[in-house]
Amino acid sequence: MMRKFTVLFILILGVFLITACSKGDEESNTSDSLKVVTSFTLIEDMVKEIGGDLVETHNLVPIGTDPHEYDPLPEDVKATTDADLVIYNGFNLEGNEELGWIVKLADAVDKDMKEFYQLMEGVEPLYLEGADNRAEEINPHTFLDPVLGIHMAEKVFEALAENLPEEESSLKKRADKYIEQLEEVHALYEEKINDIPEEDRIIVTSERAYQYMAKRYGLKEGYLFQIDTEETGTPEQITSLIEFIKENEPPVLFVETNVDQRGMETVSNETGVEIYAEIYSDEIGKPGDEGDTYVKFLRYNIEKIHEGLTSKQ
Repeated sequence: MMRKFTVLFILILGVFLITACSKGDEESNTSDSLKVVTSFTLIEDMVKEIGGDLVETHNLVPIGTDPHEYDPLPEDVKATTDADLVIYNGFNLEGNEELGWIVKLADAVDKDMKEFYQLMEGVEPLYLEGADNRAEEINPHTFLDPVLGIHMAEKVFEALAENLPEEESSLKKRADKYIEQLEEVHALYEEKINDIPEEDRIIVTSERAYQYMAKRYGLKEGYLFQIDTEETGTPEQITSLIEFIKENEPPVLFVETNVDQRGMETVSNETGVEIYAEIYSDEIGKPGDEGDTYVKFLRYNIEKIHEGLTSKQ
């Protein structure tokens, strides 16, 4: 009996030691990782793709939450305090550049915004229109344009390499592979949009989120409102879009995955033009969705846009 007990004790001790060592290794690996806070899901996906096991991420705005208006949680404040690097989009995606929530978060953790890494540096902004069609506010939705997505990926690589200089070579390999995928997506956008008859190259959505993409590839835009702030569209906005549709005769309408669809449903009912599909704008899809990574998000959008705008042929 004593012999059996001794053998059992040795076995249990061995399992304990293995588990303890394994846990220690995991803690060591975690502590060695670069702690990166990202402002929204799309940037987190990029950081993971380029950083791999070298990074540990904490994302601020979760899927299903408006990135324009967000209230950071206590765990966000702690993660930002402890972060080695904070990466955000800029161009007012995270609120106003002077009073937005990202600025308030920086103040809360006693960091200067210059310590945060903005991906839109070097990009020429496009503007949303205010009263009398005057340019008023920067449109933040650069990432719907694959070419500007490449710019973002390059900036993510620069930020990670700057903080992990000893890993620059491996980061460069991952970044090059990722950017190659985005270049293929850009070529796909050109191919698909060139296949759409010129008179049907009209994208109608709830929000004017596709301005950069539309300008890049030669699509005409129609929309209910300039930017999504949980609107369904005012009577004036609905009437304006109905007139646009009657004048331009787009084959179909689209609605974003993250907006209230009632306004666009009203427009569809009034014009007889169907809502063909939901497409992505401010966030990638949930795990398991068709657009659950940035590359998939872009591919899904152009496939649906192409299908819809060629569906009447």
